[in-house]
Order: sequence, then C-alpha cells, then structure tokens
Amino acid sequence: MENIIRFSEYMKNVKKSSDNTVMSYYRDLKIFYTYIKELGINNISKVNKTNIMSYLYNLQKTNRASSTISRNLASLRAFFSYLFLEGVITENPTVGLESPRVEKKLPEIMPLNNVELLLEQPDLKDKKGIRDKAMLEVLYATGMRVTELINIQLDDINLALEYIKCGHNNKARVIPLGSKAIDALRRYINDVRSMLVKNSDESYLFVNCNGSPMTRQGFWKIIKFYAKKANITEDITPHTIRHSFAAHLVENGCDLQSLQEMLGHSDISTTQVYTKLNKGRLKEVYAKAHPRA
Repeated sequence: MENIIRFSEYMKNVKKSSDNTVMSYYRDLKIFYTYIKELGINNISKVNKTNIMSYLYNLQKTNRASSTISRNLASLRAFFSYLFLEGVITENPTVGLESPRVEKKLPEIMPLNNVELLLEQPDLKDKKGIRDKAMLEVLYATGMRVTELINIQLDDINLALEYIKCGHNNKARVIPLGSKAIDALRRYINDVRSMLVKNSDESYLFVNCNGSPMTRQGFWKIIKFYAKKANITEDITPHTIRHSFAAHLVENGCDLQSLQEMLGHSDISTTQVYTKLNKGRLKEVYAKAHPRA
C-alpha cells in the first residue's frame, strides 16, 4: 500500500493529475492489491504479466464493462511505469498488454426544450434560486465539467469582455459566455453572493448556504431537484448538460476545433462523437420530413 500512496502523491504533485483521476487510480490499485494478496503475492516486484492478465480476465468474468477494464489497465500501466522509473521493479509487466476494445456509446443528450425547462425552474425571488440559476446557465453556456464549475474563482470571470476562464495552469482555457449566462452571473454576484459568503476573502465563485465552496454532491442534488420540479423523467447529471451543450452547438453549425477547445478535449476524436449525434438527428429529420422516407 505504501507504493500506491507514493504513486498517488506522484500523480498529484508531479504529473498534476486531477483529484478525480488520482482517486480513480487509487481505488483501482487497492482492488488489484487485494487480488494479488489472494494469489499469495506479497511483493509487488513479483507481479508478472500473467498475474495482470488473470486479474483483467477476472474483471471480465464478473461482467465489468469494457470501459472499466480498460481504465483498470490504464491505472496498472501508470502504476508499474512509475515503479519502473523509481527502480522498485526491474521489468514492467504491463508492457505489450492490449486494452480491451471499448464499445463507444453515444452520449445521452437533452432536447433543447427540456434544457430550457430546467433553466426556468429556479425561483428568482430567492437568493438560493438566483445562485442556482447562475450555476445552471453557466454550465449550459460553457459545457464545463462539474469539477471545473465548482472550482471557478471570482477573478476567472470577466463580464465586460463576456468570457470565463476554466481550469488552471497549463490546462486553462477561455470560454465565451452568452447573454443569459452573463445576466444570471451579474445578478448573482451583485445581489446575492455577498449574503451567502461568510468570509469576504472567499475566492470561490459559487458557495453553498453555509458560505463554503459548493461541492460536487451539492450541485448534483441541485440538478436532481430542478429536474424533478420540471417533471423531467430522464436521468439528468451535470455531464448530460455538458453533452447537450456540445450536441446543440454542432447541430447549429459549430466547427469541431472550436468545440474541442471549449470542452477541453486533448484529442479531437473524443469531440467527433457529437458529429455522429448530429448525423442521427439529420436522419430523424429526414425520416419525418421526406415524402418517400
């Protein structure tokens, strides 16, 4: 376990990986450690390629999704590469192992009318509702990940130039803001935020009712609450809104490079999935409109 802890610190402090990635790798590696101990292996340097293949096969036998198995292999590759780099092992047992083929599913998106319905739900007579409205508008206007949304700092916003800075260090990107998001942000910042924060030096843009920075779980509850209030039966998460932002932009003619930059995708092939959604939409329109469809 000491190796996993040191690896986690390396991922966080040296590789500058996100907290979610670090925690995901940590969980995967803890399960792997339990598995090799059951095999009677107490020294990480004794793990070989066969042990790893049997572990992946065991995951497959328990009906784990291909994406889960692929992620576990990625965790093991990163871990053993680190151990090899540090001289803990003399041979990397993950070299040459192939990832299982992951079946790419098209992301779930919300129809535009449902997005608008959701955004209309917060009560603007209430300071919590004004805050929630600003969060929802920013999420749909930018397509941010939920972690990025809750980590926005007050000085990341430039309402005069109509943009927001998302992320930090070398992964930071600038995303334009639409008029609805700007109006909602301006009202929240000018009229409400000072009443919610306990410390005037608080740098986080969005805070909860206790004055502390908003959490992922807190924002998930907000979305679930308004989805129920709007009588939307589909399961909606912050990522559903991110997908909807991207799909609606492509549907209205946004080019892939611009979308890739706004979403913060390192590989454009990840962004290309939204063109498939768009083609599916075109087929649907064709089927409804063409007289000989």
